[in-house]
Amino acid sequence: MPANLYALGAIALWASLAALGVSLRHVPPFLLTGVALLVGSLLALPFVLKDRRLWRIPAGTLLLGVYGLFGFHFLLFIALRHAPPVEANLVNYLWPLFMVVLAPLFLRAVTLRAVHVAAALLGFAGAAIAILGAGSGGSGGWSWGYLPALGSAFIWASYSLLTQRVAPFPTAAIGLFGLVSGVLSLLCHWALEPAVALSGRDWALITVMGLGPLGAAFFLWDKALKLGDARQIGILSYVTPLGSTALLMLVSGRALTWSIGLAAAMIIGAALLGTRTK
Repeated sequence: MPANLYALGAIALWASLAALGVSLRHVPPFLLTGVALLVGSLLALPFVLKDRRLWRIPAGTLLLGVYGLFGFHFLLFIALRHAPPVEANLVNYLWPLFMVVLAPLFLRAVTLRAVHVAAALLGFAGAAIAILGAGSGGSGGWSWGYLPALGSAFIWASYSLLTQRVAPFPTAAIGLFGLVSGVLSLLCHWALEPAVALSGRDWALITVMGLGPLGAAFFLWDKALKLGDARQIGILSYVTPLGSTALLMLVSGRALTWSIGLAAAMIIGAALLGTRTK
């Protein structure tokens, strides 16, 4: 139960990312990611200042952290630029399903049962209904941007699973992951995006984003993975698209639809089915 609570805390913070992103859509994505990750990394400083050994981790572990934080956001923002955002976001939300299905391949002594597959598919179907049902209509047809969206989903799922295979590292090391990933994102901004001036409101919202979905959420997620079952946590992650969509509807003033109600029932049912199964 504590692991699931940590996971739900991360999920709640991640649910606010889309609404914050809409408010900051005028900010170049790599600049937004880089500054937010650097702000999020500051959460680890009080612990690191007390014990600098918390950031003394193997190079392979640091590379894994950069692979997860930087790689995920890099591919996701590329996808959102080159594919219809709603559909690209939906493809990206395959990562909870990947976590459940790939767990036996990445983790020893973990077996996948039919009920886990059923729960994962039920949750994914609910996430699809939630995201597509809240959209104002997407454009059909194939776009190469779906490939980086699929890649971002695989990166986050594999990163989450691989953190359980490397030598144990303190949760405060997530701050180092964010620091290095933020610097890489800013380098991408310098190389690929035009320079812009940020307003005081922009800085305030980016700070909220950095301290929340791109900061504290990573620490909570790491704690959950260290304490819990990756399959159960992966299924709980289906609450993320539901919460994100609901918050976007609240911010935009859209009414609740039957599709959102159905999605809620499917996602909650999948979470209950997955977490009750050993």
